Amino acid sequence: MSKSEFKSEAFFAALDSARLAQRLNWKQVAEQSGVSASTLTRMAQGKRPDVDSLAALVAWSGLSVDPFVGGGLPPNNGHSLPQITSLLYADASLSEDSRDTIIEMITAAYARSRRTSEVGGT
Repeated sequence: MSKSEFKSEAFFAALDSARLAQRLNWKQVAEQSGVSASTLTRMAQGKRPDVDSLAALVAWSGLSVDPFVGGGLPPNNGHSLPQITSLLYADASLSEDSRDTIIEMITAAYARSRRTSEVGGT
C-alpha cells in the first residue's frame, strides 16, 4: 500500500489561483473562508492546514482535494485539455471572448510542451 500524503504546496498554489480569480487579498480570503490569516501564512510556508481549515478552504474555493491527496486523480492519459476546456465553458464569469482566448493560450502551451517533450525525449 502506498503512503498517502497531502500535497500542501500544490493545494496552496490552486488556492492562490482561486484567490486571484476573485481579485481578493489573503486577508479577504481569511474573512470569507473563516480560516485564520495565520493558517494561510503557515500554508504559504509549506505547512499543512488542519482538517477544519482544509474543509473551510475547499468549501470557499470550490476545489476538490482529490488531486492533492496521495496519488491524486487517476491518470487521464493526456486528456487534460478537454477537461480544462469544459471547466472554462462552465465558468459563468467568463465572457465568450475571454474563454476562447484562454482556451487558445492553453492549447498553444500544450502543443509547445508536447513538441518540447518529443524533441527533448522527456
